[in-house]
Amino acid sequence: MQRDLGSFPLPPALRAKLIACGFQSAEDVTAVRASELSKEVGISKEEALEVLQIVRCRSSGEESQQSDGLPSFRKCTALELLEEEHAQGSIITFSSALDEVLGGGVPVAKIMEICGAPGVGKTQLSIQLVVDAQIPECFGGLGGESVYIDTEGSFVVERVAEVAQAAVHHCHLIAESGQDEAQRQAVEEFTVSCILSRIYYFRCHDYVELLAQAHLLDDFLAEHRKVRLVVIDSIAFPFRHHLEDLSLRTRLLNGLAQQLITRANDHKVAVVLTNQMTTRFGETQSSLVPALGESWGHAATTRLILHWEGKLRFASLYKSPTQKEATVPYQITSQGFRDVQPPEPSSSSSANPRKRPRTDDQDGR
Repeated sequence: MQRDLGSFPLPPALRAKLIACGFQSAEDVTAVRASELSKEVGISKEEALEVLQIVRCRSSGEESQQSDGLPSFRKCTALELLEEEHAQGSIITFSSALDEVLGGGVPVAKIMEICGAPGVGKTQLSIQLVVDAQIPECFGGLGGESVYIDTEGSFVVERVAEVAQAAVHHCHLIAESGQDEAQRQAVEEFTVSCILSRIYYFRCHDYVELLAQAHLLDDFLAEHRKVRLVVIDSIAFPFRHHLEDLSLRTRLLNGLAQQLITRANDHKVAVVLTNQMTTRFGETQSSLVPALGESWGHAATTRLILHWEGKLRFASLYKSPTQKEATVPYQITSQGFRDVQPPEPSSSSSANPRKRPRTDDQDGR
């Protein structure tokens, strides 16, 4: 049975225009493209995308709950949900301190937001994750594939290859030190070229292309069942630089968030979004906060904020349903995202601290 267009939560003005132009049901709207809908109804392409986003999202949700005209619900216990969540695993970051804070790594079937100022390491962590998602299962990884949606043009494939080489070397060392035959066989196929061939890259130049890519993501994930991670770097850039209508921006972002949550749950993938920081001015002082407003803060399951303290980088878990708030240091090396190594003890630490060390000049006098 076709769903009447008036039952969708569309803006009244848009709903009136659609009905006036002969669009009576959801099937009438979804049968045309955004550009065609824009021309026929006399609305902007952005408004047409918003209409398609709402109608398709609500229609797919309704169809998934129906079978032979009767409602169908998934029945499971809390114990089954817990076992399923543990079986899905997580994606390590190559920082043991951060992995511990996150409860083992970036969780699958959830949305994690990485916020931070420019240059603090958001893209570096994203690149590390698209590589780590492919670590073979015998090494504790997921053995999956990755999707990288780039809105800023910050994806540098040479850097990805560098991080991939470090991951391959790490797995080789583990395989050589152990007696696990499965690990030895896995490292033969775990190469840099193999890793790069399993990262699907999409470049979006504005928010219209990003929304379009989000629409196509469902079909893409259905065709590529091994994908375990989707990265959007960044979510804020196209909406902050190409969209001035704040009301429309909020509606589009809310629709996009719902789509990503659905994709994460349906396809069992981790969705990682990077976000910029903006300045919030108070009565007496100002502070840096994640961009896109407070309403967007509810979209992600986990929020991680990267920040500087002097010359050191720190990662703070700001929001999580299972883990407590914590802050850990990290560093960006030639190998990728890593722990901060403790300083090596000085060779002169055992010497008498009160005695002035002799120098070569003094010995020669």
